[in-house]
Amino acid sequence: MNKSELIDAIASGANLSKADAARALNATTSAITSEMASGGGVQLTGFGSFVVRSRAARTGRNPQTGATIQIKASNVAAFKAGKALKEACN
Repeated sequence: MNKSELIDAIASGANLSKADAARALNATTSAITSEMASGGGVQLTGFGSFVVRSRAARTGRNPQTGATIQIKASNVAAFKAGKALKEACN
């Protein structure tokens, strides 16, 4: 499912116009993004949690040359599925 298909599903499920559903989806993703950019997380009970995790600096290898390189520490976005979502998938 891509973004336009998700908008169609939201519009039909919530009895909204496609424009309203698109604005709602964009507002939701924007709110999650801004919260995670500030280092916070978003928990949706029954669905899952969006969190920011720290990835430590590490040594990597250039696959073309085989040379060893240093990879900087970084923050990465992560999603952990909730119990209800896990059960729905199984």
